[in-house]
Amino acid sequence: MTLIALGINHKTAPVELREKVAFTPDSLVEALSSLKHLNGVDESVIVSTCNRTEVYVSSETSCADQLIEWLAEFHNVDARQLSANAYIYEQAAAIEHVMKVASGLDSLVLGEPQILGQIKQAYNNAKHSGMVNTQFDKLFQHTFAVAKRVRTDTEIGANAVSVAFAAVQLAKHIFARLPERSVLLVGAGETIELVAQHLKEQGVQKLAVANRTRARAETLAASLGADVMTLSQLPETLHRFDIVISSTASQLPLIGKGMVEDALKQRRNLPMFMVDLAVPRDIEAQVNELGDAYLYTVDDLQHIVQQNMASREQAAEEAVKIIQQQVMSYLQWQQSRQTVDLVKQYRDRGNLQRQELVDKALKQLQEGKAAEAVVEELAYKLTNNLLHAPTRALRDASTQVDQRTTKWLSRVFELDSDESR
Repeated sequence: MTLIALGINHKTAPVELREKVAFTPDSLVEALSSLKHLNGVDESVIVSTCNRTEVYVSSETSCADQLIEWLAEFHNVDARQLSANAYIYEQAAAIEHVMKVASGLDSLVLGEPQILGQIKQAYNNAKHSGMVNTQFDKLFQHTFAVAKRVRTDTEIGANAVSVAFAAVQLAKHIFARLPERSVLLVGAGETIELVAQHLKEQGVQKLAVANRTRARAETLAASLGADVMTLSQLPETLHRFDIVISSTASQLPLIGKGMVEDALKQRRNLPMFMVDLAVPRDIEAQVNELGDAYLYTVDDLQHIVQQNMASREQAAEEAVKIIQQQVMSYLQWQQSRQTVDLVKQYRDRGNLQRQELVDKALKQLQEGKAAEAVVEELAYKLTNNLLHAPTRALRDASTQVDQRTTKWLSRVFELDSDESR
């Protein structure tokens, strides 16, 4: 069987093409069913995310061109365009690729963990559709174990590589019991949504959202179970929060030194951690002059992110070594399975020949033929049948002057060749 990985991702194809070949949950079921009837395809798994579409198949032959035609036809796109933006891996390269993808080494954000869950879901979908048998079951279970080991044995996911995540990680370092802290999010855009998501993952419950437009703040707050306020309420409410994270499109600072100074007095100088992710700034730089206010800007966090990305790239090198070792481990299992299959075929054939000859001998005995003659004929024909293939292999090796094969066959059949004397 040939293992093939065909795909496009954020590195090889524009978003316009990625959108066209993405699978919806409904179309995925239809696609797996369609692949089942594709000539030679035995197993298949389809991975479809916002950044990639990949089709993994186990086939009797190399069918990469056929797969491209199938994918293009299924999504009604030009096959030549698809081929120009696609990548194809076979056998060991395909195994290494799926392990890298699952480990986050091929992601837009190096080391991101979400892709592993997406591949597990893709595997479950394929298994539910009857497109996963022994080989893919082993491959994907092995891949999941490798991805877990990469995350455990390397620092691939240990450090923040987005300013939103870096802000939350920094807050976690400053406050020992982050879930107990009260957090104010100023703004309701995409960055604040990401910050909110990371805060909820850390167990933070006391959240509030302040925004110029109350309706927009209410939409975000509803998904967080957070309080809502307008920007005009900041002066009277700022003191209630241990952490303030701001990211708006305002052209002027929203939180000034005086506002923070008043809040610190009401807090009786309990410290405040403030993160300004906006450009231009939402929080006046002079806030840093206050003793109990700790202000970080987007530039501070970008420096942290750059250091962390370098750390992840080093971890990725370690991860690749782990993956390459595990590719060899899977290939060894695959080879051993093929060997077991060959042994079974060889023994089954021998047993079938034996049974046919025994049945014939018993029939001859029933017909009155002399037992000695029947046994002689049985032994002669059985010996000839069993020795036919080895004899032909030895003869072919000798005719082709293939000393290496001849020597190997001599060892296998325990023969006393001239070279061993």
